[in-house]
Amino acid sequence: MRRLLWPGLMSLAMFATLIGLGVWQLHRLAWKQALLAEIEAAAVRPPVPLAEAGRPDPFQRVAAAGRLRTDLAARYGAEVREGRMGAQVLAVLERGSAAPLLVDLGWAPEGWVLGGGVPPPGADVRLTGFLRPAEHPGWLSPRDDAPGRHFYTLDPAAIGAALSIGGLAPYTLVVLAPETGEGGVALPAPARGLPRPPNDHLTYAATWFGLAAVLAVVFALWARKTLTQEGKDR
Repeated sequence: MRRLLWPGLMSLAMFATLIGLGVWQLHRLAWKQALLAEIEAAAVRPPVPLAEAGRPDPFQRVAAAGRLRTDLAARYGAEVREGRMGAQVLAVLERGSAAPLLVDLGWAPEGWVLGGGVPPPGADVRLTGFLRPAEHPGWLSPRDDAPGRHFYTLDPAAIGAALSIGGLAPYTLVVLAPETGEGGVALPAPARGLPRPPNDHLTYAATWFGLAAVLAVVFALWARKTLTQEGKDR
């Protein structure tokens, strides 16, 4: 029996850890479901004017109006869609006495030029979207191409400096859909909805519980074999 003591204690500790991880993932599942429900509710609420929103929560839809400076267009990131490399198109929204706002108009392929339904520089528009906080470059962040106006870190301060426009608000308005009414604008392919984080916590929980079950079975088989062998040796 003493041969089972330390392996048994170690297996018990590992079993308790695996069960604890599974329970933790179930708690994370409940939290993520509540968060997704909050996002779904925000998606159907009318947008709040940005000037009245104060400090909007990350999933609140907001609306902003002003002069769209498409002459200050830039690119952000790199993404392949339908076999074509492209990036997000950025512009600046001037809002009178309020801080100018960096705007993500949507994805467009390489070689795409402003035109068509995009208004001329200085056109009055009203845009609806959600706010994305400023990013900061890390050790592995690609280097921005400031002269070419192609950026890989969504940092309004750095982008504003490269575009020779100061005082940008410390966040970016990600446009959700093109406005088609008065003052509307047709955009490059914009975001089609509020960001929704993945919810894989039930799968993770099942994995941890499954590993705990496998550990219990393996230890039981090993213990049975060990006890049987001890009985034969006596």
